[in-house]
Parts: sequence; structure tokens; C-alpha cells
Amino acid sequence: MAFVPMKGLLQAAMTARYAVPSFCAWNAEALLAVLDTAEKNRSPVIVMNGPAEQGLLSPAEFAEMAMALVSRFTIPVALHLDHGDSPELVRQTIDAGYTSVMLDYSVRPLRENTEAMARVVAMARPRGITVEGEIGHVGKADTVTMESEGDSTLTVPDEAANFAAQTGIDALAISIGNAHGHYTRLPKLDFERLAAIRDRVRIPLVLHGGSGTPDADLRRAVELGIVKVNVATDLAKAWCAAFRAGEKLWAPMAMARGRQALVPVVEKWLRLTGAVGRA
Repeated sequence: MAFVPMKGLLQAAMTARYAVPSFCAWNAEALLAVLDTAEKNRSPVIVMNGPAEQGLLSPAEFAEMAMALVSRFTIPVALHLDHGDSPELVRQTIDAGYTSVMLDYSVRPLRENTEAMARVVAMARPRGITVEGEIGHVGKADTVTMESEGDSTLTVPDEAANFAAQTGIDALAISIGNAHGHYTRLPKLDFERLAAIRDRVRIPLVLHGGSGTPDADLRRAVELGIVKVNVATDLAKAWCAAFRAGEKLWAPMAMARGRQALVPVVEKWLRLTGAVGRA
């Protein structure tokens, strides 16, 4: 099966009140861990990467490899640019075959963010590409994570509604107490804010920084309208732990161990989001 636009996956999740997990993938081994596990669980899934991962494989290289592999699977899969940092990168990923793009201008002034996202929509929509934007800013929980900058700024519900309407985006990432990276203390999600945003915004809502969120809080967020959950840190932690444990192994054996370490992480998030059996 070929990659599909993310919009259809999210709209189906919105109707049936579950979420689609979006997993970071940086090489063939990580990608296959996600696809194999999602196929076995009959789950729709999103594969994502962005500037922090594209130093290993360029968008064109990753997309070429990913398109060759995804053809072996029957579940619906979207290929997503996460935290794109420039319109040029957005254009490169669209040309490479990504079916969903995000331009993250959330730390820039609201007007600049709005105008830039409207231009991305004008670029992407004629080609059937899904567009995700962010308002408020999902910051960092640690000093290591590459995505985002500094502290979070919470999303204002009325601003979110205006942003969605003025840009024409298909999905909206929001900041409600979540953060990227390794949480040093448990996140405190603002469910009242989430409900207020859901009341005002009719497009799918996205939660970045899923890793480390207490299970009950994640399920509550999905109940209140989150339909896409990004997962990266949990995968990176499992991969690095497997490599450290196998540091004396032959390199291909260590890579195989890393791939296998991702499987229970993917399974956990497929269950937690309610995506199992939805494909």
C-alpha cells in the first residue's frame, strides 16, 4: 500500500473517538518496527521525522526507502514532516513524497505564523497534502531534545479558532501542559483548556510530547478530542538502551536489537490511543 494523506486517518479517528499515534522513525529498522507492529495490530499509523532526524537521511532518501518498504503492508500509513523549520523544507518533503507536513512557527509572532501557514496550505492542498500547524508553543522538558525552543506557551482557545479559520490547516497542535523530551516531573495537562479549544476548533487536535504522559491523562485527552499523539522520546530511550546493552555486538546485531526494542513501545501506544483494530 502507498502512503496516504494524514487527513483521512485523523478524520476517521475524530468520528470514532480514538487517536492515531505518530511515531518518529529515522532509519529502515525503526520504520519496520513501527510498520510490522501496526500491521499485526491492524492499526492505522503515522510515521514522522523532521530536521532532528534528517541529518541521517535526507527527506528524499528517507521517502524513497520508506515508499519501497510500505508497499509490503496493507494498513493505512501517512508519512509526516514533523516540526518543519522552513517553507523550503516543507517544499522538499512534499516533492519527496511525504503526505503530510508541519511548519512550526509557533515561537514567532502570531501574524507571521498565520501568514506562513496559509502559504503552506496554498502550496500543499492542490497536491492533496495534509497540513499541521501549531499555536501556543510546546516547549522542551529537557536540555537534549532538538524539537522546539525553550518553555511552553499555552494555547489560547479563541486564538486557536481564529488561527485554524484564517490558515485553512487540517490539524492543529496545541499546548496544554505537554512538552517535548524527557519529563523531569509528570506533566499536568490542562483538560479545561483542551475542552475549550475543542469547543471552538473543528479540525483534528494534536498532542506533541506524548512520551511520559500518565496513561490515564492520555486517555482523558483522547476522550476530550485529541486525535493524533506524537511519540518520539519513548522510542529513542528504548533504542539507546538496547544499543548500550549490546555495545560489544557486531553492528548489524546491535541494530537488530534496537529494532526489536521498539516493538513493545509501539504496541503500548497503539493500545493506549485506541488505534488497535481500526485499520
